[in-house]
Amino acid sequence: MPERIITCSAAIAEALTEEMARDETVFVIGEDLVAHGGIFGQFRGLPEKFPGRVIDTPISETCIMGAGLGAALTGMRPFVDMHFADFVTCAMDEIANQAAKIRYMFGGQVKVPLVIWAPDGAGLSAAAHHSQSLEGWFIHTPGLKVVVPSEPADVKGLLEAAIRDDDPVIFFQHKRLFAKEGPVPEGEYLLPLGEAAIKRPGRDVTLLTYGSGFYLSMEAAKELAGIDIEAEVIDLRTLKPLDFDTIAQSIKKTYRAVVVHEACLTGGFGAELAAKISANLFDYLDAPILRVAAKDVPIPFAPPLEKFVLPKVDDIIAAVKQVTYR
Repeated sequence: MPERIITCSAAIAEALTEEMARDETVFVIGEDLVAHGGIFGQFRGLPEKFPGRVIDTPISETCIMGAGLGAALTGMRPFVDMHFADFVTCAMDEIANQAAKIRYMFGGQVKVPLVIWAPDGAGLSAAAHHSQSLEGWFIHTPGLKVVVPSEPADVKGLLEAAIRDDDPVIFFQHKRLFAKEGPVPEGEYLLPLGEAAIKRPGRDVTLLTYGSGFYLSMEAAKELAGIDIEAEVIDLRTLKPLDFDTIAQSIKKTYRAVVVHEACLTGGFGAELAAKISANLFDYLDAPILRVAAKDVPIPFAPPLEKFVLPKVDDIIAAVKQVTYR
């Protein structure tokens, strides 16, 4: 397929346009969609192309999620915009107790083809109520699939796959990545959920990452190459289901692993991943598994404090030097 260079925002709009044109049961529901095209421009042009299928709602996440869930149960494929990932706290019953469990509690007699769109992450001085990375909460909830892409092509391919999935998918997109550019295939483009990607091959250490951590890891890998440490960077893309086979193949080659994510350290996905690696690949490890993550505090508003709290390239380099005994 021919590729163009477009932003993550454009990739989102393109995926939604193609899926809404393909399937009339797909619709978008949320706040400030029609008048403003989404707060990151990701819905721009959709209301004009699909009248009545981009629906503005009152400011009530409980109402939005409840409406989306009900529509999914009746055969529609709603794309529910949570505006910011932080606002899922207002709809946790609908997500964690209802959407995640209904298919199981009804013995598979119903499907829940629902995408929950949740822009997350810090770095914009948006303070503690608009800057969180909450993927760990939903990894812990059976019945949900969790997607966290980084590059525009992955955003498009995973979003189209998520919309077609018959289970609820919570789709995190880091707010600072909406303007990121990259090559994206034209036309229908699907990436199966549960497939990681080796974005940079290496021999000395495996960097396991996703979302904003991917860009930090790639920059760190470039600097590490200057001191003859070749890091293999794996973009997990989907955290649940997890592509553990790709992870295992890499660690069996490098014998070392560092997990990088923006969410705070304690209870983060890195802890689960480190435990899984230890349980299944202990004999292949030549060093402890280290985690690079945000500090365990609410995200500050002040830019210098926010920068201090978030993981940095130097943190990754220090962790890699530690596990490679350099």
